[in-house]
Amino acid sequence: QVQLVESGGGSVQAGGSLRLSCALSAYTYSSNCLGWFRQAPGNEREGVATIDNDGRTTYAESVKGRFTISKDNAKNNLTLQMNSLKPGDTAMYYCAANGGYYCSIYSAVDSFITWGQGTQVTVSS
Repeated sequence: QVQLVESGGGSVQAGGSLRLSCALSAYTYSSNCLGWFRQAPGNEREGVATIDNDGRTTYAESVKGRFTISKDNAKNNLTLQMNSLKPGDTAMYYCAANGGYYCSIYSAVDSFITWGQGTQVTVSS
């Protein structure tokens, strides 16, 4: 059974940083395009960043220049480094695996077939 387990969420003041991690099985890590999503109360789930099997990344406009998605090959981990956090970044953050090798921030949410349980990020002003 494929499992994705997020960690690293928490509370931080505006301007601060957090680093999210997602542990994946070796097969999923090497075979699937991966992404981070977030969902705030009352809002739809939205894509934040993706990284495909060639290492190409895409980002939502709202996080470009502040967030960085990367893969830790030694640990089969997907990470999201979040800097210059804003109150608008407050949400539950999820990592997800796409059904294919390639994806982008514009890929349909339902093309991501496996999801973690989420980790809460709260940014106060």
